[in-house]
Amino acid sequence: MTLTSHLIRSASLTGFTDLAQSAGIDPFSMMHKAGLPRRCLDDNETLIGMEAVCRLLDQCAQASEMEAFGLRLASRRHIWELGPVSLVIKQESTVLTALKTLLSYNRVLNDALQARVDEEDELVVIREELMLGKSVPTRQAMELTVGVMFQMLRDLLGAEWQPRLVCFTHRPPRDLRFHQSFLGKRLEFNSSFNGIVCSASDMARELTPTQPGLASFARRFLDTALSQHKPARRETVRHLIMALLGNGRCTVDKVAQHLGISRQTLHRQLSLEGEQFKSVLDSVRREVAIKLCNDGDHSLEDAASMLGFSSASAFAHWFRASFGTSFIRFRRSQRA
Repeated sequence: MTLTSHLIRSASLTGFTDLAQSAGIDPFSMMHKAGLPRRCLDDNETLIGMEAVCRLLDQCAQASEMEAFGLRLASRRHIWELGPVSLVIKQESTVLTALKTLLSYNRVLNDALQARVDEEDELVVIREELMLGKSVPTRQAMELTVGVMFQMLRDLLGAEWQPRLVCFTHRPPRDLRFHQSFLGKRLEFNSSFNGIVCSASDMARELTPTQPGLASFARRFLDTALSQHKPARRETVRHLIMALLGNGRCTVDKVAQHLGISRQTLHRQLSLEGEQFKSVLDSVRREVAIKLCNDGDHSLEDAASMLGFSSASAFAHWFRASFGTSFIRFRRSQRA
C-alpha cells in the first residue's frame, strides 16, 4: 500500500538558510537533494512534504556534523510564525487553553504530528510523536517539533520560564551543550515519550487577549480548513493507536470508543480501505520498534511497555515473529 504523503507549512524551515550557511553547507543544494524546491521558502503558507523535511534535516545534521541541527532551527522560531493559529491561541484565557487550541488545529499545521495533553496532579504533560514511515529519519525533526513547542510556551510564559522536564525517546547526543543552553538541564533521553513536562501552575497562568476581530476571522478560516481536511479512517486509527500505545489501553474496543462508533463499524470502515485493526496496530508497532532500535538504548522491558505489550516475553515473541531476530540483535545490526 502506498504511504500517505504528510504535509507541513514551509514556515517549519524559518531560519534554515542562515543556519545552514553558518554550519558551512549550501542550503539550496541540500534542499534539492531532499526534493524540496527553493521557492517554498518564499511563502510560509506553502505546503511541503514532511518526509522531505525529515530527510533535509537529517542530511544537514550529517553534512555539518551538527547533532543539534533540528533543535537549533527550533530556537529560531516564534509563536507569531504559526500563522492564523497564533491569532486564535492568543485570545485564550490561559496558557493551557491556548495549548489545547493549538493542538486542535494540528492537522492544519502538520498532519503527521500526533500530540496530546495529559493533566496529572500538579503536572501537565505534552506528548508529541511523528506518524511517519519506518524508513523516514525523524530524530532531527522530532527535536525541531519539541523545540518549537518549547519556544511557543516560552513566548507565552516569558524568557525565564523553565519546564519540569524535556523528554526524547532517542539516545543523547555526544555533545549536550546546545540542548542544555536552549532547553535547560532538565533533560531525559531514552525516555518513554517525546515531549515536555510542565508545572500545572505555570500552565494555568492567565493571558491578555489581543486583536479579537482578527482572531475571530482567523478561527473561521481555520475551522473551514479543518473541516476540509478529513484523513482516511486508517490514518485516524493510526493516530489513536500511537496515542494509546504506551499505556496498555490500545485495544480495538478502546479505539472505537474514542471514535464514537461500535467495534463492528470500525472493522467495516477499515475493511473498505483494505485494512484490519491488527494490521494497522502491527504496522505502528513495527515503525516505533525500528525507531527505538535506531535512536535509543531502551531495555527489552521498556520497549515492551512503550509498544503496549503486557510483558517483555510477549514483546520478544512478537518482535522475533515480525523481524526474524531478537530485539537486541536487531538493534546491534541497525547500529552496525
